[in-house]
Amino acid sequence: MTGETTTLRAAGCVLWRRGHGGGLEIALVHRPKYGDWSHPKGKLKRGEDALGGALREVREETGMECEPGAALPTAFYVAAGRPKEVRYWAARATEGTFVPSREVDRVEWLPPGEARERLTEERDKELVDALLAVLSGTGAAG
Repeated sequence: MTGETTTLRAAGCVLWRRGHGGGLEIALVHRPKYGDWSHPKGKLKRGEDALGGALREVREETGMECEPGAALPTAFYVAAGRPKEVRYWAARATEGTFVPSREVDRVEWLPPGEARERLTEERDKELVDALLAVLSGTGAAG
């Protein structure tokens, strides 16, 4: 196996809800270790399927239960010198309460435009656009 680099497998969700005024809001998490804003995501556990891992990560990082929807584009990039693959789903938040932790110290619910501006990585901004396309195309946002 010398010379081979194993791809890190991770999964997450673009978590959304309807705000008090009926507008779309997207949850972003702040990770103090990296000083960044991103969608909830994390590494899969051994033998864990990607969707199950995505839902677990949303619960762990945001405290929210959610209803998964359409698959969103998969992100491929290099992290700490290793290739990384992150599968994403659109997910509607249903219930829960955020409790700050060492891993995630803040969660903010923002309209899509503000979420896109707040996100640190360009690939995460593209996921906002993918969510909007899915919600408008299927009527699932209603």
